[in-house]
Amino acid sequence: MALQYETGHAKNVANLQKLIEQIITYSDYNPSIDNLKIPSVTTLYDTSLASLNNVINKRNANKNAIHLRQELNEGLKSKVTRVINQLDVLNLTDGIFDQAKSLNRLIQGSRKTTKVIEIEEEDFNEDGNETKETKSTSRQSFTETAENLNKLLQLIETVETYNPNIEDLKLVNLKTYQTELVKATKEVNKTEAELNTEFINRNKLLYNEENGLYEIAQNVKKYVKSVYGAKSPEYSNVSKIRFTSKEI
Repeated sequence: MALQYETGHAKNVANLQKLIEQIITYSDYNPSIDNLKIPSVTTLYDTSLASLNNVINKRNANKNAIHLRQELNEGLKSKVTRVINQLDVLNLTDGIFDQAKSLNRLIQGSRKTTKVIEIEEEDFNEDGNETKETKSTSRQSFTETAENLNKLLQLIETVETYNPNIEDLKLVNLKTYQTELVKATKEVNKTEAELNTEFINRNKLLYNEENGLYEIAQNVKKYVKSVYGAKSPEYSNVSKIRFTSKEI
């Protein structure tokens, strides 16, 4: 669905350029209203095209952030299992080891990472809003998993005998990994916010009721109709260039 809306936005912008090329050829096209003059309409086209590109760039940045977070989370559960196995051979008191196992269950019991990512990658609708209610739950699961890992690492700090020879299980490296998980989710949230803002900017530019692309295009057609007549070939040429409002 979102791709259809994006195609509609792009088609509106492309058709504005087509409309401009047509009215340039009309010697009697000389409106007194500034935003209908050819230089103004051309500027609107350039700005609209740039806005579409901004949306694409922000969307790509958001997806890249999502993919990075996915890569970081893929090995999380197996890594934590290995940590628990390391703790298991240290003859810890039941209380400490039970706490570690409890945190491990919380981490292991979260939704599968691949499923969460699929939800995160769902396209936004035409207003830039999330398309699935479960996205909020998915985002929360990433945050909670990283927090539970942090709690586990804080617990391990109290275990003086925890000193594995395996590099990625050393406490200092686990802390770095946990920090990267938190940073990755922050980057997803940041790029998503920027994408939402670009959706808003684009929609205002294209569909503002007073001077948006759709409204200007309709007024250009009306002006041609007023100058050349409803049955003129000049009006027929521009009337065939279709624009869709955001609501359609």
